[in-house]
Amino acid sequence: MRRLRQVTKIVREQGAKKLGVRLLTAATRRLGAEGEDLPVRLEDVRKADVETRKPVVIPPIPHDGKLTINWVTTPPSQGSGGHTTMFRLIRHLESIGHDCRLYLYDTFGNTVTDLEPGIREAFPFFKGSIHDVTDGMADAHAVFATAWITAYPAFNDPCAGKRFYLVQDYEPWFYPSGGLYALAENTYRMGMHGFTAGRFLADKVRDEHGMPADHFDFGCDADRYRLGDQKRDGIVFYARRKAPRRAFELGVLALEVFAEKHPDLKIHVYGEKIGDLGPQFVDHGLVTPDDLNAIYNRCFAGLSLSMTNVSLVPHEMLAAGCVPVVNDAHFNRVVLDNDHVRYATPTPHSLARALSEVVTSPDFDAVARAAASSVEGRSWDAAGHELEKVLRRELAT
Repeated sequence: MRRLRQVTKIVREQGAKKLGVRLLTAATRRLGAEGEDLPVRLEDVRKADVETRKPVVIPPIPHDGKLTINWVTTPPSQGSGGHTTMFRLIRHLESIGHDCRLYLYDTFGNTVTDLEPGIREAFPFFKGSIHDVTDGMADAHAVFATAWITAYPAFNDPCAGKRFYLVQDYEPWFYPSGGLYALAENTYRMGMHGFTAGRFLADKVRDEHGMPADHFDFGCDADRYRLGDQKRDGIVFYARRKAPRRAFELGVLALEVFAEKHPDLKIHVYGEKIGDLGPQFVDHGLVTPDDLNAIYNRCFAGLSLSMTNVSLVPHEMLAAGCVPVVNDAHFNRVVLDNDHVRYATPTPHSLARALSEVVTSPDFDAVARAAASSVEGRSWDAAGHELEKVLRRELAT
């Protein structure tokens, strides 16, 4: 039934002739020598003249101050850090009376009927309606793009509303220099107002692309991640083989060097199943936040690598008294700004040494308490307050 709805949707949007071409030449969805999937509709890119500035039309704000906000997003899924942060911001806005609507941008022919149950299950607090962006958006006060591919439909749609851009990473860096890099980079030239995860991204899009931007500091879900009293037995690695920016290969090499020096310690791995790496390794795969907190509390240190913007993981580790070891990079230092994070040159031996220094720390209980206290009071409410402040300021101009 779901496959039938996908086919019906493709026929409705593109016509039966296009469906035949799609079925016969599925390989054209793949680009370049390495066969990258095309993540954005070509017609959306062709339609977007990013150097043309459209007049900004903002509907009158009612006397009660209640705003209506459209969020254009790829289909959200449980475990996605980017979607989780987006919904944290939405949750705050809804809690103070604003209306948020979700407009899904899906390139695989899935319908809202197919996708909505999973979204509601993963994010049960969300109150708003869910729509397909290809059906067109209703007027709103603000329209948010939430990833580079969603910036194209947000830019093209004729609905009223000032355009904003939730930037959680510098997405051109997800690709080698080439067409997809340029298509992602062009979205920062669409005249939207950026709201970025950390100061590094705000500085980058302003300085390199002239994009106005504000930023929010990373929060920490203290209800989920907190210091416990479990016995610590090893280290943990956030493994994302399918996300090149998480440097999976580098991490595994560092863990192998570490394992040779510390054969008595466990190496916990989560994020996705990676297979059998040896008797010291515990492959947890995708885990719930509660299970993840328990894993952090079993570990002295955690390896979290990012070759672009920092992930949410280091703050979660700190809250559980697990000391993060991250690759030394300007964006990591700017965004984390925490004395309890250990920075290491991104080589297997340097990362392994940093992990070793943590696990051999004297009086680790004191180290864990200090790490956890360093993120006390760092909630996501502050990011939500900052977003509403930015919306009020920008919609009043």
